[in-house]
Amino acid sequence: MKRNFIVLIVGLAVLLAFQAKVIVPFVKDIASSDLFLEDSGDESNRISTSNLMTNEAFNQCNTYIANEVLSDDTVRFPEKPINAFSLGNFRYVINADIDIQPTDSASFTRRYVCRIKYSNDEDSTGTADPENWSVDGISGLDDI
Repeated sequence: MKRNFIVLIVGLAVLLAFQAKVIVPFVKDIASSDLFLEDSGDESNRISTSNLMTNEAFNQCNTYIANEVLSDDTVRFPEKPINAFSLGNFRYVINADIDIQPTDSASFTRRYVCRIKYSNDEDSTGTADPENWSVDGISGLDDI
């Protein structure tokens, strides 16, 4: 009985040493390699920017909101977003205010955040086509 316990303890010690000396360094080497790096040519930017892609992302978010989210109300969008961030890999976050005029009450302003992705990243000539964009989520317009 005592021998089985000693074999168990030695086995666990060998297993932990093998994991620490072989498995963990191997996994770290793979994780730090370029294996998981996706180079799309679209770099992320932590500062709000205005360029062709962020402007078109803003327009596509507005179109989606007007046609899908608030189709029963009259909406007015500003000329420019408050913030437009590129997350890299053709993903964008747009933050803007919207004037909403419901059919049966007074108008009001809401701030929304739209997360959107351009899916035709090989060809930037199709940015005006809504089929090339997918809205991943909108917040701020939930309780309207």
